[in-house]
Amino acid sequence: MRGRKPTPTALKLARGNPGKRPLPENEPTPKGDIEMPAYLTPAAAEHWPLVASQLQDAGVLTSVDTTALALYCEAFARWRHATDQVTKYGSVVKTPNGFPVQSPFLAIANKAHEQMTKLLVEFGMTPSSRTRVSKAPSDEPDEYADFVKKRR
Repeated sequence: MRGRKPTPTALKLARGNPGKRPLPENEPTPKGDIEMPAYLTPAAAEHWPLVASQLQDAGVLTSVDTTALALYCEAFARWRHATDQVTKYGSVVKTPNGFPVQSPFLAIANKAHEQMTKLLVEFGMTPSSRTRVSKAPSDEPDEYADFVKKRR
């Protein structure tokens, strides 16, 4: 999508919906507990609890997000390792012939950073991206949707 990222619905509600525009009715309300996958590398597994607890506290993590969060944690671990190597050896290294070239770890760090950013946005892990996601209507009562309707 082009243009400004939408303001998160929760923030609009906190501000009293100053623009008086209609609020999304089918914005998802993530629920459920998740478990860390056993296949994560040790570095990614170390990062998992921090991110998972923050996302759960924010109310945006569900069991559906397990794979997305695992991919994010792996990208984070790759970025962290590559960044440590860039810090240790520098962003420019010498080839065996003595020519200076960009560190391969810098390219790895940049790619992992790009992947992390896309995963955060693609799966609704940022406030503005959550407003762009809609869910199919269900028969279960949605407390958040009821709250939105009351605030209108």
